[in-house]
Amino acid sequence: MGSGFASCCIFLSVLLLAFMLGQGRNVRRHHVEGGSIGLNYLRQASSSIDGDRIDTSGKIFFKMEDLKVGKTMAIYLTNKDPSTSPHLLSREEANSIPFSSAKMAQIIDFFRFSKDSHQAKAIEYTIKQCELEPLEDELRFCATSLESMLDYASSLLGKKAQLQVFTTTFVENPTVPFRNYTILAVPERIRSTKMVACHTLPYPYAVFYCHNTPKSETRLFKVLLGAENGDRVRALVACHMDTSRWDVDHVSFQLLKIKPGSSPVCHVFPPDNLVWVALPA
Repeated sequence: MGSGFASCCIFLSVLLLAFMLGQGRNVRRHHVEGGSIGLNYLRQASSSIDGDRIDTSGKIFFKMEDLKVGKTMAIYLTNKDPSTSPHLLSREEANSIPFSSAKMAQIIDFFRFSKDSHQAKAIEYTIKQCELEPLEDELRFCATSLESMLDYASSLLGKKAQLQVFTTTFVENPTVPFRNYTILAVPERIRSTKMVACHTLPYPYAVFYCHNTPKSETRLFKVLLGAENGDRVRALVACHMDTSRWDVDHVSFQLLKIKPGSSPVCHVFPPDNLVWVALPA
C-alpha cells in the first residue's frame, strides 16, 4: 500500500496546487507584487523589498504560549485573488526564461520593464535572494515551476514518502487584512518529522523560495481562527523551537520583545505559502 498511497497523496497535492495557483503562459508584463513576509526565518524578515521596517504586515508572529483556545491576537492575513496573481509555469516554460543575476538585463528586457521600474527592482531582489548562500543548518531552493517544487520536496522528504501539502485558507474572503483573530478550537498538531516550507517571492510568474532546517525542530499546527465579524480562517501555524541561530535583528524578536534562543517563535503562514510534509508511515 505504501508506494500506491504515496503516489495518490502526491497526485492530490499536485491537483491542489494547480487549483490554487493555476498555470499560465502569458507571463510578459504581469503585475509584480511584494514578497511574502519571512521568506527566510533565520535571516532578517522584512515586509518590504525596500527596507526592514516593521508594519502591520509583520504581525504574523507570536509566542508558543499563546497557541491556545480563546487567545485573541492581531494578525495580518490577506487573501489574494488567484486570477490576478502570478501563475506557476511548466518546467519547460520556466527553463526557457533566464533566471540568473548574470542575465539580469536580458530578463528585464524579456518582460519589457524599464530597468529603473519597481518591477525591475523586485525581479533583481528575488534573484539575489535565490542566489544567497544557505545558512548553517539550511537547505534551500527556488522553485520556478510546479515540477521543480515537487522534485525538491521529494528529494528532501523522501522519494517514497507519503507527501502532503498544507496552506492557510479562508472560509470567507476577509474584508480587511489586519484584524483581531481568536483561536476557536484546540490546535491540531500535524505529525511529521520532516517539512519543506515554500514562500512566494515577487516575480512576473510564480517563484517559491523553498527551504528546510533538518537539525532544528519545527512543529506544525492546524488552527481555526475567528474574527469578530464571524470570518473564519483555517490557519497553518509553524512554531520554531530553537531560534538561537536567527539574526538578532529578526523582526519577530522586535515584535515579541524577546532574544534569540529565549523562546520558541510561532507564525501563521500567509495563504500563498505552501508547506510540504512527509506523513508518518
